[in-house]
Amino acid sequence: MEYRTLGRTGLKVSVMGIGAGGPSRLGQRDNIKTESESVDIVLQGFDAGINFIDTAEVYETEEIVGKAVAQRNRESIIISTKKGTGKDKFSPEQVTTSLEASLRKLQTDYIDVYHIHGLRADKYDYCMNEIIPILQTAQQQGKIRYIGVTEAWNSDLNHDMLKLAILDDIWDVFMVGFNFLNQSARDSVLTPSIEKNIGILIMFAVRRALSKPDYFKATIQQLVADGQIDPTQIDVENPLASLLNSGIVESLPDLAYRFCREEAGTHVILSGTSNPAHLQANLDSLSRPVLPSDTINQLKTIFKDVTSVSGE
Repeated sequence: MEYRTLGRTGLKVSVMGIGAGGPSRLGQRDNIKTESESVDIVLQGFDAGINFIDTAEVYETEEIVGKAVAQRNRESIIISTKKGTGKDKFSPEQVTTSLEASLRKLQTDYIDVYHIHGLRADKYDYCMNEIIPILQTAQQQGKIRYIGVTEAWNSDLNHDMLKLAILDDIWDVFMVGFNFLNQSARDSVLTPSIEKNIGILIMFAVRRALSKPDYFKATIQQLVADGQIDPTQIDVENPLASLLNSGIVESLPDLAYRFCREEAGTHVILSGTSNPAHLQANLDSLSRPVLPSDTINQLKTIFKDVTSVSGE
């Protein structure tokens, strides 16, 4: 497992992080796994060298994460959790209550990275004025170590909130939507984050369009129709077939994870699953060699103008 320094936090983090949300929520979203089985997935990741796990109040997986962490050395694991900004759920009092609940569920007396979850640009000033002082107090009390913010990428494809956040010095960590289909965060978020030494967690590295070949093909065809991909750059009937059959990569998700891993400024690539074999496949992808520069440049060229999809 490769480890990186999470920006100015100084935390040494595994390049692969366990995502306890997403379509699976460790198998809890559709009740396809028992609680014990979900805990075992987390433990499998820890035992493979993953030391970063991300959850959230809204995912309803904090208790599972807490039960897994309780079976390992807490000091060796970096816990990230998040407070949502939904309607009538984002007052200073509610943030304080939610933080205390997260600490109980996670069975810990401190959270390494505490995020404002899915913050939108129109709530940014309110967050800075009303919520950040609450988090700073919690920091002083030792309840959280670092403050982060995550974007609502499906509805904020232009990264408008993070463009505001990058101007302030309060944020230690950003969770950013980025994949090879939509690389728009590179110039607007990732490059300035390098300059400010902000830790970067990548979400959406692999979602439906980069895990299901038929949906990938349909997405490519729509992007060509919309004028965001030059049809001379890609075979719309068999997108990236020559690359996927070249022996350089094992699969579309393998390509997607490794592309994100090599992006400058990224630290943790989040991956969620409920399946032990799938978890191992993702571990294998993020342990494979660096992609050839020609492959990376090819993907940068093909998808350089795409801004309208997240891959969901």
